[in-house]
Formats: sequence, structure tokens, C-alpha cells
Amino acid sequence: MRSAKETSLLQTADKVILFDDVCKLCHVWSRFIIRYDKAKQFKLASVQSREGVVLMDHYQLRIDEPEGEYKTMYYLDSGQIYQKSTAFLRIMATMPYPWRLLVIFKLIPRPARDFCYDFIASNRYTIFGKYSTCTLPHSDHEMRFLNIDRQ
Repeated sequence: MRSAKETSLLQTADKVILFDDVCKLCHVWSRFIIRYDKAKQFKLASVQSREGVVLMDHYQLRIDEPEGEYKTMYYLDSGQIYQKSTAFLRIMATMPYPWRLLVIFKLIPRPARDFCYDFIASNRYTIFGKYSTCTLPHSDHEMRFLNIDRQ
């Protein structure tokens, strides 16, 4: 049974990016969002956090590998779920110039985009590294992350 705070989280989380917090590439991605999302329209939640688990469960999103690796970034926008390259491009479309120019990659068919996404996702720990534990947000970034206890 979910608590009232957890239910409230699900109702108010309009634009949420779910990412793997032990992945160094994903960590850089979350810092990128914090830095360039000047309108503060996105909230972040690692899939390993309590909030991430609640959202993954609510939307019936699953991990990609039996070992528990998360190879897919999810973007939740007003009840819609986007993943992989589509999630990335939808996020970039709302970012300020020049970042929004990356939507030009929508011209590439989704299967080809997702093939590239999957290749990077499958090799990201080898290429970029991995943290041994989830990293905590800096105190000045705390409000950018979903938090059940603040609801």
C-alpha cells in the first residue's frame, strides 16, 4: 500500500527524467539537465531512489537485465512514457538553444536511433565507468530531484 506522499508524488510529477545513478554517464546527464534547464521544468529521479522505485512500479517499468542493470532512460511527461532516443530527443526539444537543435536527429528512423542508444547504454560502464553506490545530489541541487518526504 502506497502512502499518501507517494500517491501525491505520482500526481504532481509532470516531467520526470529517470536515470541510473551509479552510471557516470547518467550522472553527467543529470548535471547537464540541472545546468541548462533554466526554466526548471524537469525533475530528476534515479531508478535506485525510493521515488524512482515508486515511479517504476506505478508505470510498470522494468529493469533491462536480470542482474538489475538499467540500460534505459525514461522520461515521464504528463502521463506519457518515453524511453531511449525518443526520451532524449523530447527532452532536448524543450531545452534552450543551441541544445534544442539536436532534434534534427528525429529525422533518423527510431530503430536506427535506438540501435545507437542501445550500443552506448550497453557499453557505458566500460567507456565512462560506474560508481559503487548512488551519488547524492549537491545541496544546491536538491530541489531538482523528486523527494517523497518534501511532498
